[in-house]
Amino acid sequence: MALRSFCRCTLFLRHVRNVGIQTCPTISSRHTRLLSTSPIFRTDMAVPSDEDRPQFPGSKSTFTEKLEFLQPDSYDGIPVYRVMNRNGQVIDPTQDPGLDKDTIVKMYKTMTLLNTMDKILYESQRQGRISFYMTNYGEEGTHIGSAAALDPRDIVFGQYREAGVLLWRGFRIDEAMNQCYGNAGDTGKGRQMPVHYGSKELNFYTISSPLATQMPHASGAAYAIKRAGMDICVICYFGEGAASEGDAHAAFNFAATLDAPVIFFCRNNGYAISTPTKEQYRGDGIAIRGPAYGITTIRVDGNDVFAVYNVVKAARKLAVEENKPVLIEAMTYRVGHHSTSDDSSAYRSVDEVRYWDKEDHPIGRLRRYMLSKDYWDEDKEKEWMQETRKNILQEFAKAEKVKKPSPTEMMTDVYDSLPRSLEKQLEEMKQHVEQYKEHYPTDKYDEIHD
Repeated sequence: MALRSFCRCTLFLRHVRNVGIQTCPTISSRHTRLLSTSPIFRTDMAVPSDEDRPQFPGSKSTFTEKLEFLQPDSYDGIPVYRVMNRNGQVIDPTQDPGLDKDTIVKMYKTMTLLNTMDKILYESQRQGRISFYMTNYGEEGTHIGSAAALDPRDIVFGQYREAGVLLWRGFRIDEAMNQCYGNAGDTGKGRQMPVHYGSKELNFYTISSPLATQMPHASGAAYAIKRAGMDICVICYFGEGAASEGDAHAAFNFAATLDAPVIFFCRNNGYAISTPTKEQYRGDGIAIRGPAYGITTIRVDGNDVFAVYNVVKAARKLAVEENKPVLIEAMTYRVGHHSTSDDSSAYRSVDEVRYWDKEDHPIGRLRRYMLSKDYWDEDKEKEWMQETRKNILQEFAKAEKVKKPSPTEMMTDVYDSLPRSLEKQLEEMKQHVEQYKEHYPTDKYDEIHD
């Protein structure tokens, strides 16, 4: 009995010490005076060493009497996870994802399909046939490796260089061509810039040009998924340049504090348009920021499609089963110009680009792996490339002939029923075009309708 009373007293006194005498409702003023003079509660006495830890909210630390600043170079950089070396050889057999031949061939075909589509559409912009384009050269491994590891139901928030993710999910070449031309076959009805794809059927949210705006949206969508009890996750793609935006901070912090099942996939391709990474930040890339937000983090070789697959598969498991955000930094290189509005020769050397294009390209690495496994050969390569180019050019020619959407579409898809103010604007527009139709290429647009 005495021992039980002693234990109860000890627990009670420990509670009072933690919450404070004045805040404990069970202590009267008389008890307060007695406790304040009791040796166990005297503030001038030393606290046992095992409990001599900071009680400040918001940190995980111990006390120190050594005045020492944290130095950014006092630790080694975060390692880069890989499966294959640059020659396409699996280094550790236990890390081989064990994908079957058909899946690996599909990976290669999708990567090369994207590469060929990029070449054709880039040249079409240079010829003035479309207004804008952005290539994916050198980053195909990040697209296909990640897309293959996801569930088709998982929601994707892209930036503007993830066309391969859509192609893997089944986005057709004619859909891509219609979007880039902004014609009547475009599901976005010509309202977006080229390469700003979107597909409700494929769970791919429409791309927005302003950097990082998709990141808070992704955190919010992931939180909604968690609340709904769905067994899926969100993946949010962004570049290391976008990580400098305030929206990135908001997204990371919300996802971490709300335990949102979102995978933040950073494509660190070396340049934010023309700004190299050495001028963007002084820390160890983007991955180093993850632990600071309380986010599980990993860095991966983005030119190794198998490594990307393994990492995203494991990240998805964490996100779905444990409702945890994950940050992945995929180290890669942007071989092409930022866009057709950019000339990268003004800020980087030809030799630099040539190295990444010839020596450490994700397509070349996967091709060498496939050759070593007898999954591929030169004849198959030649046949596939000819077939791919032919199919893309056919869809390109078809899209070019399709008329632009009716000008009436400018007024739709915002309100369930058109308000009187927009009806008035629509009538004025129709009258204006009818009156001055010789000044408008109406033959290139679908008819104006009510």
